[in-house]
Amino acid sequence: MSPALRQFDRYFGDMEEALASGPYLAGDSYTLADAAATPYVNRAAMLGRDEMVHGGGSRTLYRRPRRGEPRAERIDMRILLVAALWFAYGIAWGQAAFPSRPVTLVVPFSPGTGIDILARAIQPKLAERWKQPVVVENKPGASGNIGTDFVAKSAPDGYTLMVTVNTYTITPALFHNMPYDAATDLAPVSKIAVATYCFAVNPTVFPVNSMAEAIAAIRANPGKYNFASPGSGTPHHVGMELIKLRLGLDATHVPYKGFAGAMTDLVGGQVQMMFTLVHSAIPHVRAGRIRILAVTGAKRSPQFPEAPTFREQGIDFMDDVDAWYAVMAPGKTPADLIARLNADVNAVMNLTDVKENLTKQGLIPVTSTPQELAALIKSDLPRWQKVVDDAKIKID
Repeated sequence: MSPALRQFDRYFGDMEEALASGPYLAGDSYTLADAAATPYVNRAAMLGRDEMVHGGGSRTLYRRPRRGEPRAERIDMRILLVAALWFAYGIAWGQAAFPSRPVTLVVPFSPGTGIDILARAIQPKLAERWKQPVVVENKPGASGNIGTDFVAKSAPDGYTLMVTVNTYTITPALFHNMPYDAATDLAPVSKIAVATYCFAVNPTVFPVNSMAEAIAAIRANPGKYNFASPGSGTPHHVGMELIKLRLGLDATHVPYKGFAGAMTDLVGGQVQMMFTLVHSAIPHVRAGRIRILAVTGAKRSPQFPEAPTFREQGIDFMDDVDAWYAVMAPGKTPADLIARLNADVNAVMNLTDVKENLTKQGLIPVTSTPQELAALIKSDLPRWQKVVDDAKIKID
């Protein structure tokens, strides 16, 4: 039941109970002002003393008179129902007015990143739908924790939202004394896009053509080969550590300060391999500088269908290792407002021009319910905690 209906139900019940117990006797005048005041009379003194009696046909009630009192005058409850409905309508109208002022989409990373591009792609469509300005505000720092904490501590009124990526479920395993609880302090709204990862190698310095060949070469030379990442604790790093742990591989991590340096050294042959997003590798694959051996996901990547999945090569734990993007709200946002936000965000994600725009950026537009996103977060948090613990990953 919505808050407006609950308030109406409580208000109408109070009127009905109080009116059933008087004090309106024959000859008394009765107005709607009395109806508004009636729920606040001394109800405790009335309860248990009077009995509500229903008449036939239209709903009426009167107070059964005490001994020696004249019979109560019937009051047509239809009039009171109309008054109560107007009251409830006023509440519901006020709630339905969201948004009545600008909405902020917080991006907890720097401008120009994939998540920032995604937020700015949906920004004008939400503004058009809501008939209010929508502002993208970047709050980078601490692997996304600064912006995320800002949203977690914002008012749960729908006016401050966050567009984030699944590092949201990795950072709690990497940082001690987190300023927020990733499981409870933010409310899932909708998953909006995914991007698949791939295992890429430099064929000049690591001449293998399949995952089977790569695994055999690494096992035959423990510690010899290096893999790049944009930094310790990034999804690129954690994803590669998952592969190492599950397959029993020994390869050395070389962290860089950002993606550009990592990819540059992979292309240049300073490192042999990298776990990276498919769309970021494609230009170099087309140029013949690197090779994709496998992609994550249950199906082949629509961006690069030439590459087989991990599962096609007998590796069955990489189907759901991807970069997922989502919209989140402060944790105590009411369920009915979350449902409204979910419907509006999903409607935007289903627009043809939005899908085309994001596909060109290497993203796969998707939608979800808040419950589906919540289940994903719930399963990802312990999964990445275990990988970080087992691989003894530390932040630089």
